[in-house]
Amino acid sequence: LLTQASALTTIDETRLCLWRGDITTLALDAIVNAANADLLGCFQPGHSCIDNAIHTVAGPRLREDCQRIREIQGHREPTGTAKVTRAYFLPSRFVLHTVGPIVGNGRVTPSHEAALADCYRACLELAAEVHARSLAFCAISTGVFGYPKVPAATVAICTVNDWLRRHPHAFDLVVFNVFSEQDVAAYRDAGGLS
Repeated sequence: LLTQASALTTIDETRLCLWRGDITTLALDAIVNAANADLLGCFQPGHSCIDNAIHTVAGPRLREDCQRIREIQGHREPTGTAKVTRAYFLPSRFVLHTVGPIVGNGRVTPSHEAALADCYRACLELAAEVHARSLAFCAISTGVFGYPKVPAATVAICTVNDWLRRHPHAFDLVVFNVFSEQDVAAYRDAGGLS
């Protein structure tokens, strides 16, 4: 069952929306994948990470596109940058792949915060370059990369709001996609989103 971007409700007359659901069923211009540095998707069959979910639904050509990117650039994807591919069997047009910071011990440092903010800015810039008008972010780095949810949501909200203030006409809709009720609570605690 697909969810159309036009059916989502924005927050307080902003272009922002908090949506709990499966990002692979969201029909809009671009979705963000919290990728690993190899960009080739998760190789653990049945693993519940967002990277695996996106690659599974998109199909094998998504991995082929990512492999071509790796071959052309000749190195792993650095943290805080983004690449764009087609979305294939996903209901979106594009997938933006970004590698978030790894917070192994749960202690967030200023360098973690800066790297996570770079991920959000890189995705916004790239989505604007490909003329996407709607964009959905997953909660970058909050899964196996260990970034605590409330601090990550705070970085996400602040970075996106700041970018949108400087680029007021870039997007019609920016979605913060969450998976669990705990994720919803993290965004509410971080920025009052509901």
